[in-house]
Amino acid sequence: MRANTLIMIVLAGVFGVLAVVLVNIWLAGQRSAMAQTGVVQGSTVVVAAMPLKFGDALSADKLREVAWPAGAVPAGAFKSTKDLLAGDGAKQALQSIGVNEPILATKITGPGQRATLSAVLGEGMKAVSIRVNDVLGVAGFVFPGDRVDILLTRTARGDDGADKSFVDVLLQSMKVLAIDQVADESKDSPTVVKSVTLEASTRDAQKLTLAAGAGQLSLALRQAAASKGETTERVTLSDLTGETPADVAARQAELDRKAAAEAEAAAERKRAEDKIAGLTQAVEKVGSRLDELGRAKPVPVAAPETKEVLKEVVRYVQPEPPARATIGVFRGVKLETYDVPRQP
Repeated sequence: MRANTLIMIVLAGVFGVLAVVLVNIWLAGQRSAMAQTGVVQGSTVVVAAMPLKFGDALSADKLREVAWPAGAVPAGAFKSTKDLLAGDGAKQALQSIGVNEPILATKITGPGQRATLSAVLGEGMKAVSIRVNDVLGVAGFVFPGDRVDILLTRTARGDDGADKSFVDVLLQSMKVLAIDQVADESKDSPTVVKSVTLEASTRDAQKLTLAAGAGQLSLALRQAAASKGETTERVTLSDLTGETPADVAARQAELDRKAAAEAEAAAERKRAEDKIAGLTQAVEKVGSRLDELGRAKPVPVAAPETKEVLKEVVRYVQPEPPARATIGVFRGVKLETYDVPRQP
C-alpha cells in the first residue's frame, strides 16, 4: 500500500509539472501571435490626476497620461498633456471630472475661454432663467445638470363667466444649467434659490417667457434616467375632489342616459329624414308622370253607343160618376122609385 501511494504521488507531480509547462508554452504562443498580428496597439490618454470642479483651471500638475487601448480611445480625448494645454490662455473645466476620468474636449473650454454658461450650451440652445421660491423650486433640491418639468398654473374665465383654475405641463425634461448664479454640478447641498436657469430651444424659451407673465411656474424634478417625455393632461379644480363609488355610478348612469337620449334623437332624426326622402321621391315620380302625360298627344275616344230605353207608365184614372141617380121613396109601405139627375 505504501509503494502504490508513493507511485501515485510521483505521477501526480509529473503530470502537474507537465500541465504547467504546456500552459506556459500556449500563453507564449498567444502573446507572440498577438504581437505579430498587431491586435493590441498601445496609446495614451490624458486623465484627471485629481477631482476637478466647474471653473477649475487645467494645469500639468492636475493631469497625467495613462496607457489606453488604441481601439477604445474616447472621442474628443487628448493623447498628451501638451496637446491638451496647447494654445494661448488657460483652459477650464465645464463640469465635474473625477480622478482618472478622461479629459474630453466637450468637458473643457477653449484656450483663454472662460467657464461660462455660454460654453456649456448645446448647438442652437439658449439659457433662460425663471423665478422660483422655496416651494416652487422643489425645496432647493434641484441642482445643475438635473432634469425638470415646467408646470404652469393659471386662472382663466370660462364661457359661463366664472373663473376656473387649472395646471398644464408646459415643458418636459428641461436641463438645469444653474441655480441662482451657481453652475457647479458637483454642488450637493440643498439651497433655497430665487431663480433657475434652464437650457431651452428658441421656441421653448419663448414659451417660458410668455408663461412667466401668464401664470405661476413650478418645477417638478424628474428621475435622473427619465429623459423621455410622457403624455399629460390638464388638471382642474374638479379633479381635486374625491368621488365615492356611488358618485361614480351615478355619473356613469347619467352619461349612459344622455347617450341613450342622444341615440334615440339621432334615430328619430334618421326616421324623419327617411320619410322626407320617401315623400320627395314620390313627389318627383308624380311630377315626372305629369310631365309625361303633358307631353303625350291625346288619343280620340269613340263615344259609347246609346240604347233607347222604353218605360211603361201605368196611370190610375178615376171613372166619371153617372149623370143620373135612382132615388127610392116609401109611401106608406109602398116603395116608389124616381130617376133624377145627379147634382154636381
